[in-house]
Amino acid sequence: MKMRDTKGFTLIELLIVVAIIGIIAAIAVPGLLRARMSGNEASAIGSLRAINSAESTYSASCASGGYAQALVDLAKAPAGSNQAFISPDLATDPSLKSGYSVSLTLETGAATVTTAANTCNTAANDAVASYWAGAVPITVGSTGTRSFATDTRGTLFQDNTGAAIANPIPAGTAIVQ
Repeated sequence: MKMRDTKGFTLIELLIVVAIIGIIAAIAVPGLLRARMSGNEASAIGSLRAINSAESTYSASCASGGYAQALVDLAKAPAGSNQAFISPDLATDPSLKSGYSVSLTLETGAATVTTAANTCNTAANDAVASYWAGAVPITVGSTGTRSFATDTRGTLFQDNTGAAIANPIPAGTAIVQ
């Protein structure tokens, strides 16, 4: 009788290894998805902070105390410069960034402060007395679970359901900690 070669793995051993890898993957995937949503939410918060900063600079240096009412106005460089007030990834309204739809508009009822022709970058829209910006998850529960908003005050607000926050921001809306 011939002896069989005992080098290698049996089919059962390979199936056990594949099953263990499958179990580990099933445990890890939900954690990875939560981490991705957390990263998307951090990006949305960062985008709104960038809008607040850009609006402050625009108001002080370009619009005689008024605020831009659209992201395209902040994305336009002032005369004599090649640097806009906001980064190119937020140049459209709304901007889709990291699973969120980020938008900027005038706060409901805001009056015109400076006409578009009199701003330093000849913006497409008039500069207004107050603005509202929001970030809403594109797919609630997948790209993010919270929605965010900010206004002229510079404070960031959140809604844990992912629903868009009203313009103007209602009293009692939760502040981002």
